[in-house]
Amino acid sequence: MKKRMVSIVAMILALVMVLADPLRVLADSQPMYISDVKVGMAKKAADAEKALEGYTILTDDKGQKVDLNYNAGGDWASKGDKVVYLGYKTTTDSDKAITDLALMNMKGGYSVEDYDALMEGYLNQQIIPFVETFIAAIKEYRENYSSSIPDNKTRAQYVHDALNKYTDDDCNDAPLGDLLLNETKYEMGDAAYDALSAAEKAKHADIVTLIAQANGMATLIIERLLVNAADTEETTWIQRLPKITYEDLLVKTGFTLSKAQKEVDKLYYDDAMKLLEVWDTFREQLEHYDEAVALVEELQNEDLSEEEAIIENFKGMAESTEEEQEALGKAMAKVQVHSDTLANALADVACADFLKSVEYEDGTLFDLFLTPAEEIDEDITLIYPVVAALSPGQRAGIELLTLEELVMMGATNQEGYKKISLNDFEVSSVYFGVDRQVYEKGGVGLTSDALRARAEEFAMTDEDSVLSPLTYFMLGLTAVSVVAVIAGLGSVIYNASALTKAASTVASLKTQLARLNNSIALESKNLTDLANMGFSSEALESTAAGMESTAKWASETRIALSKNQSYLSRVSSRSATCSKLTKGLGVAMMFLVAITTYMSYRDMVNHYKVEFTPIPRYMVDEKDITAFNSKGEKIVIKNQSAYYRAALCNRSSSAEYFDTVGDVADLNGDVGKQWLALYYSKNEAELPILANSLKAVKGDNKVPENYTMGIHMFGTGAAENLNNPLYIWNSDAPGIYVYYQLAESRNASLTGSGFGSGTLALSAIGGAGVGALVSGIVVSSIGKKKKQEPETV
Repeated sequence: MKKRMVSIVAMILALVMVLADPLRVLADSQPMYISDVKVGMAKKAADAEKALEGYTILTDDKGQKVDLNYNAGGDWASKGDKVVYLGYKTTTDSDKAITDLALMNMKGGYSVEDYDALMEGYLNQQIIPFVETFIAAIKEYRENYSSSIPDNKTRAQYVHDALNKYTDDDCNDAPLGDLLLNETKYEMGDAAYDALSAAEKAKHADIVTLIAQANGMATLIIERLLVNAADTEETTWIQRLPKITYEDLLVKTGFTLSKAQKEVDKLYYDDAMKLLEVWDTFREQLEHYDEAVALVEELQNEDLSEEEAIIENFKGMAESTEEEQEALGKAMAKVQVHSDTLANALADVACADFLKSVEYEDGTLFDLFLTPAEEIDEDITLIYPVVAALSPGQRAGIELLTLEELVMMGATNQEGYKKISLNDFEVSSVYFGVDRQVYEKGGVGLTSDALRARAEEFAMTDEDSVLSPLTYFMLGLTAVSVVAVIAGLGSVIYNASALTKAASTVASLKTQLARLNNSIALESKNLTDLANMGFSSEALESTAAGMESTAKWASETRIALSKNQSYLSRVSSRSATCSKLTKGLGVAMMFLVAITTYMSYRDMVNHYKVEFTPIPRYMVDEKDITAFNSKGEKIVIKNQSAYYRAALCNRSSSAEYFDTVGDVADLNGDVGKQWLALYYSKNEAELPILANSLKAVKGDNKVPENYTMGIHMFGTGAAENLNNPLYIWNSDAPGIYVYYQLAESRNASLTGSGFGSGTLALSAIGGAGVGALVSGIVVSSIGKKKKQEPETV
């Protein structure tokens, strides 16, 4: 039986190694997903297209490239329009696929400061308190690594070698197992650490940064491995447990009963409650012992020779047919399920058999762990001895382990660790797959329902005045001057007409007066001639009367001429004055028009010259990085895939806004009222976007048939108008929407992890608690029924 169990465990580990290889099904048989997006923008379409070389440019149903910023520019003095194209790349690997495309505008609901505060709180309230407690496990690891106790030394050396499969980027890629044999930066204190040279600093890991920023799976594995290396006693916690009673704990305090109870509660209550949270899960495993034994027998007898042959004989992706690759996928999936199920069943049986062999009070430890959680909850002191039996380092990691894993740790001796070789496991950075920029201050925007609602209240409208009050005053003054000039011109025209008429009248009167004077002279001569000729007095009187009448008319004409000459003089003077004034007003008006035109242009330029704020390179929704603990307190959880990365563009370093926004894309082409940034995420918990489903619609806000979502604002799934008047100048620009569909499911990944094969391999060590240590338990426990003093084998 022993030999058979060891072989099974070896097979399980071998299969884990095989599954760590990045083999996948042929790309042709899988749908295409979007893996990357980029924005190309330029004054000319050809330049925008050139910027997206290597990318597929989004087109409409007619195959025409879609300008996402079409006709969005402003009027006179604006920066005009820029062509904005969206480019994308594709993949058949769902683990590399984009699952969401979201937008954030410059005045939208996000806060960089709130994110920084949240991360500071995350460090101060969660990471540092954890590190303070967890240092106990690290110290026990160091002590055991140099211990004279064989079991402890072997255990710590195994953990050391496993930890060395991780490297720390911040310490010149030093192996983590070696680094943690030295004091960490946190243990040394900032002053002592800062006094070291760069070379010396590289020998001391920054455990706070490591726990906070490392790959989530790697962090968990490292923590669990270190807990496994804890406990510096010559006995295991399982061996110590039967010798500890609640009464002994009370007596040990040296206080009176009531005070002793309070002291013991202070020491053990919190950790006992942590154990209680996972108690029933382990109890149910023990209750299904018979089913687990039957399952082990069934799986041991299952014939996997055909699947193993397919895996062994596989020639490689390039040399195999699609059918052979499909057969490989099915064979590996079946072997994986078989190995996982067998490993879990073996662990369940081994733990139960081991617990049945350890005497405890009037029964066995098996009986203790079969106690219902409700009963323990009524008297939590029942499991105080369990907590007391654990070492400080083990207690530090009590939340990281299951009860089954704790039993494994207490039941495995050095032989269990010697059975597993780590030589074939890959080495990888502890930060593998982690975009550490999300932890840099000022680089991430936090959005939330509250922040978005607040932003909507202050959404920019068209009510803002484009021109300044001074410009409006000058416009009014210019208008008055124009009216004055027009009035002056009217007066000049009127006076000119009057002057012409008066001059004509004077000229006419002068002509008439000259004619009358000639008539008087002629009549006088006639009168003289008549007298000389001896005409009668009657004839002379008649001629004299005519001459007198002409003279009177001439006198009246002379008076009229004098009056009209005086009027002509006045009109002439008035006309000259009005003409001069009108000319002056005209010059003033032209000057005012020039000034007003300049001021209006300046105001329009300022209106269109928006002061951009920095675009966060990452965006995250508060609900995606926070959770609530059992006390209802908000806590930060590690969820790398929840972060959205900003799409980049071809903005040059000499561009107007480069110093502010760098190469982060603006779908408004840097000429809008606000920047409009595009973000994408690759969330493992969501379905990927199908590349061939991208659909651009211009001038129509009706959702296309069979579509429900598109590029949207954070907080809503509805497709957003990329030419929204809130973000652009031209309110008459056609609406532009980009829709997409999601795959119905993810492709089965034969690696089983998005973190890479090195991490996956190590997860087999830490992921099942102590994983490989199943061999030591199986060999020592199956079939062992006799009650005895607990001892490791």
